Order: sequence, then C-alpha cells, then structure tokens
Amino acid sequence: MSRRHKSEHHEEHADESWLIPYADLLTLLLALFIVLYAMNSVDSKKFEDMSRAFNVALDSGVGVLDNTSVVSNGEDLDRDDKNQTKPEDATTDAKRNELMKQEQQELEDLKKQIDKYIQTNGLTTQLDTKLNQSQLMITISDNALFPSGSSTVKPEARILAKAIANMLQPYSDYEIVVSGHTDNEPISTAEFQSNWDLSSSRAIRFMDVLLLNKNLNPKLFSAIGYGEYRPVDTNDTALGRSKNRRVEVSIIRKFMDATKAQEIPATPKA
Repeated sequence: MSRRHKSEHHEEHADESWLIPYADLLTLLLALFIVLYAMNSVDSKKFEDMSRAFNVALDSGVGVLDNTSVVSNGEDLDRDDKNQTKPEDATTDAKRNELMKQEQQELEDLKKQIDKYIQTNGLTTQLDTKLNQSQLMITISDNALFPSGSSTVKPEARILAKAIANMLQPYSDYEIVVSGHTDNEPISTAEFQSNWDLSSSRAIRFMDVLLLNKNLNPKLFSAIGYGEYRPVDTNDTALGRSKNRRVEVSIIRKFMDATKAQEIPATPKA
C-alpha cells in the first residue's frame, strides 16, 4: 500500500526537461532579433564587433539580456563614426577652402578689370558683369555685337572680344561657356530657320573671335544657343526684348560652396 502511494505521488510531477531546449531557443531568437535590429544601420566594422560579442555571449553561457553592452557598444560606435573627423579629411577640407579663397580672389580681380574696361570705354549700357557662387558672367547686348538678324561680328565688337580674351588669358584654366539669347520674335531666313539657329550661331561666332588668342585653351570653351527661352526681361516691350537679345560669356567656378547661395552684386554703373 505504501509503495503504491509513493508511485502515484511521483507521477504527479510532469517531465520538465523540455524547458531547457525551449529556453535556449528563445534566447537564440532574441539574440537574432537584436542582431538584425543592429544590422539595420551597421557598417562592416560594427558588424564584426557585434558578431564577436554575440559569439562570446553564446560560448560563455551569459544571457543575452545580461550582456547589454552588445547594444550599447553599437550605439557608441555609431556616434563615434559620426563625430570622428579623420586627419586626411581635415587636410582635404583645409586645402579646398584655401583653393576656394584663391579662386574667389581671382574672379574678383578679373571682374574689376572688366568693369574698368567697361567704364573707360563708355560701354556701361552695353556690357554688364555679375559674380555669383557658380560663375563670373559677362553680359553683352546683341546690338553691340551683331547687325540685326545676323551673326556676323561687328568690327568694333571684334575689338571688344579680343580685349576680353586678353583679360581671360591669365585665367586660362577656367572653363568658359559662351551662350546666345534672342527675344521671342520669330525669325525665318535663308540663313536662320529659327531663333535657335540665330542664338547658336552668334555664340559660336563670338567664341571664334575670343579663340583668336592662342594662349586660351579651346578644350575649355563651349558655345550654346538658348533661343528665346531664357529671357531676363519681358518680351512685351521693345526695351525688354532688347535686354533679352544678348551674348553671355561665363567663367565657371571650379569650386562651388552650396552653403552660400547669395549672389555677389555687380559693380554699380556710373
């Protein structure tokens, strides 16, 4: 009777050995989710650190929840990567800033030369200069360069082009873009079928005169025609249309600072 009672009492305790592999499985799943979460923004170095910490946790039997440094270390590494400035990066930035200052000074000097030429030769109504964060632009009225409806450069305009070329000569490593613009009045002649043709031809013909100076590098020059599609004034008045008919010579910056979008105003006209 006593033996039977003892056996029944023993059978009341269920076998709980399955809890051990079940707990291990939950631990592994939790560790996996933590690793996947960390990998969302981790680089190769942080992934190696995470993997090493993960292996240590499993091999040593330490619970993943006890090893909270796995997560905190990943966050610390991420902060360090964002805040750390490499020496070579600092050197590169310093050199770039120095080159930008040098370029700014060069373009300001060139602008002063051109403005002085404009003032000296009484061309303030025909030429203008503007220096901004992308380029130094020389704007020339079309009536100072070409006869109406033509792309033949006037003799006096050839003198102007040669003078500009001479001033560009010390800055021959800059890219130069010559662009032609018209008003919106249509043109259709034996020579020009549209304003596209006229504006492109005028840009090319003026560029040809600039490149008579053999000290300038033709590889850095390009010409483009915009037709009527980039006006600077209204086409509803004769004065506005005259402003839209122009050639622009743009000296393109090699270094641009996107944080300084404000435009440096042109020298006031006398």
